[in-house]
Amino acid sequence: MKDKFANSSKADAGLPSGWEVRHSNSKNLPYYFNQSQQLSRWEPPPGTDTDKLKTYMAEHHSAPEIRPDAGGPNGSSANNGKIRAAHLLVKHRDSRRPSSWREAEIKRTKEEAMSIILEHESRIRSGQVTLGNLAVSESDCSSARKMGDLGFFGKGDMQKEFEDASFDLKPGQVSGVVETASGLHLIERLE
Repeated sequence: MKDKFANSSKADAGLPSGWEVRHSNSKNLPYYFNQSQQLSRWEPPPGTDTDKLKTYMAEHHSAPEIRPDAGGPNGSSANNGKIRAAHLLVKHRDSRRPSSWREAEIKRTKEEAMSIILEHESRIRSGQVTLGNLAVSESDCSSARKMGDLGFFGKGDMQKEFEDASFDLKPGQVSGVVETASGLHLIERLE
């Protein structure tokens, strides 16, 4: 039986010639590798068919569920003031790094990104979909592969706007749109 994280062919993933998807054991995330050039990168290379890549990544490199045991063995009491959150990120062309696993070059305006994330927020709040399930295919963060789960973090670990919004939430709550230098976020506090 083939391993779920086996290397993909470019036809499967929509990558340009010479590129493949590999899995980083240290970060537990997929990355892009070009054997002939000995290059690796977290974002897809230029020339990627992002629609094919999005489908491939959702099928082969997504966590089936957020694991409740992903943090400390005794839950939040053992996390020394840290919380656990997931997010869905929509980047725009003025974001700090206007590229993602979904798109090699993000060209949408901030206004277009706001329209997209407000639609995502509407779907989440209506109960149509969970933030985690939507993040798998729609988030511009590599945490999409883990349903947006960022794991545990404490004060000073994240951008201030993101941190403030996360710590203001109770477990199970979803924020409104939060703007950082990275783009526009919806945040769900998990623990």
